[in-house]
Amino acid sequence: MSAPLIRGGAEARAPFTPGLMQTARGPVELIDVGRGPAVLALHGGMGGCDQTLLLARAALGDASPYRVLALSRPGYLGTPMESGTTPEAQADLYAALLDKLGIETAVVIAVSAGGPSALHFALRHPARCRAVVLVSCCTGTLAIPPQVRQRLPMMRWIARLPWLVSLMRRRALSDPAKAAERSIRDPELRARTLADPIAGPMLAELQASVFVRMAERLPGTLADTSTFEAMPVIDVAALQPPLLAIHGTADQVVPFAHAARVAQQARRGELMAVEGGEHVALFTHLEAVRSRIRQFLSAN
Repeated sequence: MSAPLIRGGAEARAPFTPGLMQTARGPVELIDVGRGPAVLALHGGMGGCDQTLLLARAALGDASPYRVLALSRPGYLGTPMESGTTPEAQADLYAALLDKLGIETAVVIAVSAGGPSALHFALRHPARCRAVVLVSCCTGTLAIPPQVRQRLPMMRWIARLPWLVSLMRRRALSDPAKAAERSIRDPELRARTLADPIAGPMLAELQASVFVRMAERLPGTLADTSTFEAMPVIDVAALQPPLLAIHGTADQVVPFAHAARVAQQARRGELMAVEGGEHVALFTHLEAVRSRIRQFLSAN
């Protein structure tokens, strides 16, 4: 399954076909690309391995010197929920995946809802984790924002109607600015991001991907929201690997305090506060985020 990383921007890219990897903890849907030190990449809500690969490209850049393990977390696309029903169980699944692939250690990069299992991977398997990068990540109890809570029942209804899902995907592709209104409230920042030759196409692709195999993204999303509402704050005082938390100060999905706390509490924690950044700060401040991640990984 290994192949060079696809290039970004507006260039045409050959799609990667995910494989189903059987591990001691259950099956994992995986896209395995690139060569070099391993990066375990974890997506957020309504995600899957396709989004994971896209988010890894955003974080690391194209022609990355890393081997990216872009997986679907349990309950998303081809990874069954039974492979890991809690963040702790998902962390053990990641270690089992590394065992299966014969990889000793990996950097873990997580976005949004991938944060809890990333932290538990570093806490439960410190010898397997070189470093942790959290981008807009949940790190403890999370009250689901009203706008997200209101959309979930509608999305469950839409997912039952393939013709409507297809229509919404076409609309997202034809009018990415409209699709981005919820995630980037500032019109000027939204326009600048979508006009960027790298960030714009990636954000548009991310927005449209939600409507591909939509029904297969919902079980994990619903499980995440339920888990995070009842989940205690994750104590990272004993975290051994170095940690970098990147977060927008204006994030309305996951409050900035989630990043500030773990960066302060971790013994080797660092914080990149994206002033005015929202939940998609990875795209709106792409070059600054990439630069900080490169700096962090080169030092660790």
